[in-house]
Amino acid sequence: MTAPVFDAVIHAPGRLQICAMLSAADEVEFSVARDGIGVSDSVMSKHVKQLEEAGHVKLRKAAFAGRQRTWLSLTAGGRNAFAGHVAELTRLAGLAGISV
Repeated sequence: MTAPVFDAVIHAPGRLQICAMLSAADEVEFSVARDGIGVSDSVMSKHVKQLEEAGHVKLRKAAFAGRQRTWLSLTAGGRNAFAGHVAELTRLAGLAGISV
């Protein structure tokens, strides 16, 4: 496992939720992730762009049921960054006496 490292890109609540969702699956459709965190298309796009620019998320576009769809997945580096971020949050919670 990656050494605990706080990741400011991942830390924003929406991006943290996206990474958590993606960590549990190989791929998640854009609209499913958007609905899962309860934001608009534009807010979701901004979060995804920041994660993609940081190298944490990759996009795959494909036609499905006659429509162009976008699928999101964590990169290997993104999985490591998310695991390290969660480990650091867990460590910080432990310092505060919060058990997780």
